[in-house]
Amino acid sequence: MEADLSGFNIDAPRWDQCTFLGRVKHFFNITDPRTVLVPERELDWAKVMVEKSRMGVVPPGTQVKQLLYAKKLYDSAFHPDTGEKMNIIGRMSFQVPGGMIITGFMLQFYRTMPAVIFWQWVNQSFNALVNYTNRNAASPTSVRQMALSYITATTTAVATAVGMNMLTKRAPPLVGRWVPFAAVAAANCVNIPMMRQQELIQGICVKDRNHNEIGHSRRAAAVGITQVVISRITMAAPGMILLPVIMERLEKLHFMKKVKVLHAPLQVLLCGCFLIFMVPVACGLFPQKCELSVSYLEPELQDTIKAKYGELVPYVYFNKGL
Repeated sequence: MEADLSGFNIDAPRWDQCTFLGRVKHFFNITDPRTVLVPERELDWAKVMVEKSRMGVVPPGTQVKQLLYAKKLYDSAFHPDTGEKMNIIGRMSFQVPGGMIITGFMLQFYRTMPAVIFWQWVNQSFNALVNYTNRNAASPTSVRQMALSYITATTTAVATAVGMNMLTKRAPPLVGRWVPFAAVAAANCVNIPMMRQQELIQGICVKDRNHNEIGHSRRAAAVGITQVVISRITMAAPGMILLPVIMERLEKLHFMKKVKVLHAPLQVLLCGCFLIFMVPVACGLFPQKCELSVSYLEPELQDTIKAKYGELVPYVYFNKGL
């Protein structure tokens, strides 16, 4: 017996996006690291199925679970603004495998200056690609802006790590283990705004409830980018703050002193355990589709909206990115 898909809306969220728990469930679904291994042809199939479902012309015999799976793959691999396939390293579903390797090695190799500089450079290269991939694509970013953002963020991360390493030489060993997190947090505060500076300069595209474009707002861009910065720091915090405490105690154990070669792989594995949970939790802190009161927008944009729509548009909506 075929399922009735006449009233099925593939773009309707499976979980309530107005609640934190609903958003976490949503991001657990689309940041599933297993989707990284899905073949390109299957991702292309998912896009075709989503587009056909939107047009109401799904193939006969299609089941709801097939459409839900297709939407999961589509959301994990295709940009919400452009519908274009995102590069695999920049996808949020790659945050666990990519982030666990880089974070694990940053936490393990923090003692020598060359190692600090190298791993901070690797991390900021990864972050720059993630930030660009998950930007609000309605605001174009030039190659010059991307290069400036990358250089500035990498310099900030390296300078923070090197400076704090020098300041904490006489501090307890645990304090030195927390230096990578300080560098990552500082770099996120620079990398994300710099990579998305065009939105702060020209404004982010805001729409009404029916997805009609209303204008561009710099204030909305500032709100969205601030939320992304908070989410990214939250994503890294538990692993980079708690894991050094765990490793500090484990490394004092007799059997751990005999297997020092396994310290780095163990940190990578533990980082992965943290990130599996923290990626969807951090992404779910704020709605991806932000709602902002018209009264908070720039005065000139408020006047434009009121002149065209009166009091019919009390709120505007925009994609804050991830």
